[in-house]
Amino acid sequence: MGAFPGFGPGVEFHSLTSDGVTMRVAIGGHGPDIVFIPGGDTTAEGYSQQFSRLGDRFRCISYDPRGAGATTAPPAPWTMADYARDCAAVIDAFCDGPAIVSGLSLGGLVTQQTAIDFPDKVRLAIPMGTSAYIDGFTRDWMQAEIDLRKDGIVLPDYFLAPHYAPYAFPAKALGNADLWAEIKAAYTERFRDRDPKDLIDQWEACLDFDCREGLKTCPVPIHVIAFSEDVQTPPAMCKVVSDLAPRGTFHEIAGLGHVSVARHRPDIVAEKLREIISEELAHGAH
Repeated sequence: MGAFPGFGPGVEFHSLTSDGVTMRVAIGGHGPDIVFIPGGDTTAEGYSQQFSRLGDRFRCISYDPRGAGATTAPPAPWTMADYARDCAAVIDAFCDGPAIVSGLSLGGLVTQQTAIDFPDKVRLAIPMGTSAYIDGFTRDWMQAEIDLRKDGIVLPDYFLAPHYAPYAFPAKALGNADLWAEIKAAYTERFRDRDPKDLIDQWEACLDFDCREGLKTCPVPIHVIAFSEDVQTPPAMCKVVSDLAPRGTFHEIAGLGHVSVARHRPDIVAEKLREIISEELAHGAH
């Protein structure tokens, strides 16, 4: 079992090199371009279930970000501006004009930064499970993970899924025996042999991130999706983003956790994305 479900037939893979970064890019479907930005330690496969649900109406694009998968990059430290330039390069190379950009977690931060730095390349931004800056429990939790690896501690396989899954999925999902068996296998593989340096570099970029001032003048429509059972980025944290953005809109999906987009309820997330995008495109046509 893969860390994330694999892509179905019809998805093509490309290689893009820009500013010393060589990215593995996945493309599938037909229609307006959506660029999906993966979260921390996640490859393009993190959106495979969105590709299969949205490819009938949209051309879905994703890629392995710095610090994950087959993408290679200059040595860290990396900033969110670096990640945004990578996304902009993907848009320039593969999209027909400005694109819809959406991302979860670290990908949500990159989504915001791309909209701020490259508003001419983003027709609509949809950050999910996101924040304008990271503080409180989330900062302490991420810093603890960083320090754990800097101290050279390696978590054993038997500890991985029970440790990480509660931060990704709601209690009702973890209480489903069949789903838990799937999550347990996937999350053990996902975090086994995780390069500690990559995690440190990605997460330190997140902790350094603060786009509050940039959001205040961002002209791009930003629809923020929060999940009611999200431990990592609670709805109140997400709402700061939509409140600061001049064209911000807040959406909260009940019953989902931080990574419910994969394996748990990808159908609900896809339905919400389709709804937001369709309404924005219809509004833009008028």
